[in-house]
Amino acid sequence: MTELAVASREDLAAPFDIAIVGAGMAGASLAAELGAQARVLVVEAEDTPGYHTTGRSAAFWEESYGGPGVVPLTLASGPYLQERGLLSPRAGLTIGRAADAARVEAFVDRFAALGVAIRLIDRAAIAAMVPGLRDEWCHGAYEPNGADIDGAGLHQHYLAQARRGGGVLKVRARIAHAEREGGDWLLEWPGGAARAGVVVNAAGAWADQVAGLFGAKPLGITPLRRTIVQLRTDPLPPADMPLTFGIDQDFYFKPQSGRLLVSPHDETPDTAHDVAPEELDVAIAIDRFEHALDWRVAALERRWAGLRSFSPDRLPVYGFDPAVPGLFWFAGQGGFGIQTAPAAARLAMQLLLDKPRDAMTEGLDASRYAPGRF
Repeated sequence: MTELAVASREDLAAPFDIAIVGAGMAGASLAAELGAQARVLVVEAEDTPGYHTTGRSAAFWEESYGGPGVVPLTLASGPYLQERGLLSPRAGLTIGRAADAARVEAFVDRFAALGVAIRLIDRAAIAAMVPGLRDEWCHGAYEPNGADIDGAGLHQHYLAQARRGGGVLKVRARIAHAEREGGDWLLEWPGGAARAGVVVNAAGAWADQVAGLFGAKPLGITPLRRTIVQLRTDPLPPADMPLTFGIDQDFYFKPQSGRLLVSPHDETPDTAHDVAPEELDVAIAIDRFEHALDWRVAALERRWAGLRSFSPDRLPVYGFDPAVPGLFWFAGQGGFGIQTAPAAARLAMQLLLDKPRDAMTEGLDASRYAPGRF
């Protein structure tokens, strides 16, 4: 493990300022932002960071993705990702049938009002971008500024930055017990323990479970299963084809390395675990692909699933728990956690350390993401 300084017994002897539970994109990005401003421990239950949601995402940066409440975080994160070479241009396209004309127009109007680059396009323009799209798909909302994200590269960037700032990583450390003692948290896991003044709950799908260990009320953060299949198609997808969504949010597809990634855009409530795809969801993905594109499936090459965790209002949760001293939430980041990671982590660092806002975060309203809203 080279991404963070792996903890030794000596590393854990002195109290930490902040312990972050979870080393996925959320935990890694926040550890990087905290840097040398605090002594930081990242506690990860798995053998490696990013094993679950972070490592299974078909990462993209789409200005409208996640809904209006997420747009400010996405727009604020874009320059950071672009400047570090982590974005590869790929336009976004949301398509509808004849009966969906008003809905597609309303979609464009809603997001254009928020500063998203988006416009209506007609059937001819859609067909030029997505050859083989069935004739019924005749209305489109086009987003030229979309991009693929190097999700693994971003995660490694943050882990390396956290290491340079003195962050310490402890893997295979699933928290079994936590208690407040002398103004600090005492954390215990099989074979180890540590102290920290503040604990950050960045546990993703496990966030409500982790909250319970610290005596906090669960916020209703629900793990939802998302399925993706990789298809070899005839014809092969054009490399520059847009990331394409159905207006009903019941499928999306995009090319990747000569293959087509397809998702039924499923959100099936599940439990927090090492999730696997269900055969029915795989079949649904292929069926929806066949209803959208007049292409032949030459082979189903891969299938996988991941958990996306949402709060009840589908907005992320950033801030101190209103009832439990020393517990900070950084969770509920749905399927948009990678594309919003830079702004989310910067904002969370500022809230944790009571730092002023900067150019990245000055337009963000932290109150809309506060855990006290539930």
